[in-house]
Amino acid sequence: FNVDYRLAPETKCPNNVKDFYESIKYISNNAYSLRVDSKKIAIGGDSGGGYICLGAMVLLAQHEEAHLIKLAIPSIPMVDDYCFSDPASMTVEEREVVFHMRKIYKTLIAADFDAQMSDPLLFPGKVSDELLQKFPPTIISEVEFDMFITEATRLASRIRRAGRLLELIVIPGAHHMSIHMPGTQSNRVWSDAIKTAIDEYLHK
Repeated sequence: FNVDYRLAPETKCPNNVKDFYESIKYISNNAYSLRVDSKKIAIGGDSGGGYICLGAMVLLAQHEEAHLIKLAIPSIPMVDDYCFSDPASMTVEEREVVFHMRKIYKTLIAADFDAQMSDPLLFPGKVSDELLQKFPPTIISEVEFDMFITEATRLASRIRRAGRLLELIVIPGAHHMSIHMPGTQSNRVWSDAIKTAIDEYLHK
């Protein structure tokens, strides 16, 4: 299922995340009529979609509903407010988008940026350690030269410590979204890695 969640700037956080969350609940509650195996529901998304996926994982944890999901795969996701830190310590890819990302969070995504600064629905990387322990089993997929590599791998480390990380996949030599360019080596490597992960953690 491809969730048609409402988009910014018309819809602000957390309503876009809630759309994804409610879709999960609907599919789970109607699994029989939708011909879905309720024990093998997986969620995922890439880039901004990975961000929405992480936000939905936070909501599932907050509502004690992570059992509804057998596998979550946020890929190359936006995670937290790392873009508001000092660019001098960032990678080239991170520095190239830092001011753009600040504008996106402040003017397009947040309903009230100052009030939501600590809200894990705006910045999933700020989720508490307690809630991380209630996450569904998670695979984080990243690429070596991604603009979100630091924040994503940092969150992966926290999820691993909470006992909920299955795999951290990092595709070498790839850039943001290059894994979705058909015919490229990075696309083949990423596709094979995701297929292997799904076979191992979803279908078994």
